[in-house]
Amino acid sequence: MRRKNSLLIFFIALSSVSFSQSNTLNVAYFLKQFYDFSLLPAYEENTYAAEVSTYDTTGGNDDGFNGTYSFIRRNADSSLIIFEQKGPGVVNRFWTPTPSIDTLDFYIDDTLQKSFSVCYMDLFSGKVYPFVAPLCNNQLGGYYCYLPIPFNKFCRIILRGKQTQFHQIGYRLFKDDVHVKSFLLAFSDDEKAALEKIKSAWQNTEAIIKNINGITSSQKTITLKPGETSVAFKSEGPGRIAGFEIISQSTLDTIAKNIDIKIIWDDDKQAAVYCPLADYFGYAFGKASMQGVMIGSDGKKHYSWFPMPYDKSAKIELIYRKTNNDTLLSGVTFLVKVYIQHKKRDALTEGKFYATWSHENPVATGKPFTMLDVKGKGHFAGVALQAQGLKSGMTIFFEGDDSTVIDGETRFHGTGSEDFFNGGWYALLDRWNDAMSLPLSGCLYYSTALSRAGGYRYFLNDKISFSKSFLQTIEHGPQHNLFPSDYTSVSYYYCDRNNTQNIIPSNNNTQIYKPDTLEFYPQITPSAMDGNMNMETKWDGPAKKMFYTISDESLLKFYFKNIPAGSYTVYINYDKGIDAAQFSVWQTQTQISGWIDAYASSTEKFQTQKAGEINITELNQTISFHFKTTVQRNKFSLSKIVFIKNK
Repeated sequence: MRRKNSLLIFFIALSSVSFSQSNTLNVAYFLKQFYDFSLLPAYEENTYAAEVSTYDTTGGNDDGFNGTYSFIRRNADSSLIIFEQKGPGVVNRFWTPTPSIDTLDFYIDDTLQKSFSVCYMDLFSGKVYPFVAPLCNNQLGGYYCYLPIPFNKFCRIILRGKQTQFHQIGYRLFKDDVHVKSFLLAFSDDEKAALEKIKSAWQNTEAIIKNINGITSSQKTITLKPGETSVAFKSEGPGRIAGFEIISQSTLDTIAKNIDIKIIWDDDKQAAVYCPLADYFGYAFGKASMQGVMIGSDGKKHYSWFPMPYDKSAKIELIYRKTNNDTLLSGVTFLVKVYIQHKKRDALTEGKFYATWSHENPVATGKPFTMLDVKGKGHFAGVALQAQGLKSGMTIFFEGDDSTVIDGETRFHGTGSEDFFNGGWYALLDRWNDAMSLPLSGCLYYSTALSRAGGYRYFLNDKISFSKSFLQTIEHGPQHNLFPSDYTSVSYYYCDRNNTQNIIPSNNNTQIYKPDTLEFYPQITPSAMDGNMNMETKWDGPAKKMFYTISDESLLKFYFKNIPAGSYTVYINYDKGIDAAQFSVWQTQTQISGWIDAYASSTEKFQTQKAGEINITELNQTISFHFKTTVQRNKFSLSKIVFIKNK
């Protein structure tokens, strides 16, 4: 629920021109913001951006598991009111990892007569028009709906069920003199056309940018050697960059962290953008990953489609920092393409583009990681985050909630880190357990072995406006920010002024942390088997455990991808029991452990056994379990496999 007093003060304090009654805001107006990227620099003044979520208001981690904080109030018939606001306004994002087959009733502008009903799951399934892809979908464990639901006077959403779990509902409110055309399930022709334009724009954003009226292009080839700086683009006079591409002759996975991009507007002494090329374009721990609608890379071609208006001049520089590894980094050649529109920035209605790079290793104990902390008037448009745990084990740091404070008031409080990026349920198969790029959000990386995670999200229709200040943080750990971590982020935003970036890239603060202890959980580690074997997973302890029923001389093989090469000592975490078999650990056809007897007269959980030493290379990244069984002893329970790097 919004705070009425703070809203009143907020609207009175703003003095800019409000929307005219003749400019009715309808669904087509809100949909346009998804495909007309030229609208991104425009301020959304006289508006109030906020979110309703199921976060644990006591500061704990019960953000929806028990449904305690998952509704505003319960009706007499046990149905749940999960959203309620006075308009005019628009619901611009609905996310959940726990949809149900219960019905959602939407009351729009009428407190007694519902406007429409839809099965909760069908907000995302694509079965009910207009709740269709690409705005409504599910991936990475999360279900998201970006279809705008505008209302002119009032909106209430009731769940016809007795319990619900996690959700986040984002919305924007307008001043009372703004006229909003309320949502109707039957779309008009222009609204249907807008949905089709979104599909086209997201399938080929590059073509949309290049076909903007008045676009000209600039191309320049530069070769950089360690220690050199080169001007990739320079323009005098007012205008705007509609987008740019940086294309390298070879993949940059090994050196992108050592090359910085620096963008300067007008007479500013401080750069608007100054960060490693890898981080700006959404690499994950040095490897190309992000390929969203606004920014991305495949390792060679790097693109950025955020529009960037400027008043007097613009300059893009590439800086190759000198390192001690110069023999491997002799030089790199880039083709830089910049698409320019000679259209002057309207300083009253548009902000300049900025990208703030933030890095903390370790993140301060007891304090969240700060992604963005700026003053002025503007709006937040996106973020890419890389999160690394500094101790081995499950990625507990990703339990942390995001929090957004706008003009001194907390307006957004999330329910978990992957939730913020439209995902859900890390470390579960086919959920948040591997990298995937979607148009508006995605997972940059996930590895329990390396204790790494990362995600990105763009804010187009739901860009978060501020008039005085903006602070966005994310916790590291379920509560109290206690998990030792290494966090890096790039926040993309528009503002009426430049804000000082706390740090600049250097060889020291761009190093990628590589842990010495790697923990592999078998339920999310690729495996194969030979012989007669059955298996099941069960929750036992902090994660799921694998329970195998095996036959004599059967074989179970695990594949470990993307881990540093080297010599490791292997430890096995397993259960002993009265029905447990014998096993030994091998690397291909080389036996690295003796036969280990898992028998015990009673169950002994989470036993740790040293198996031996192995060498991991790019061509040999596996271990196997061989078994000896009897009729009475044919069970094997595996909790995790641990590699400790040898010094």
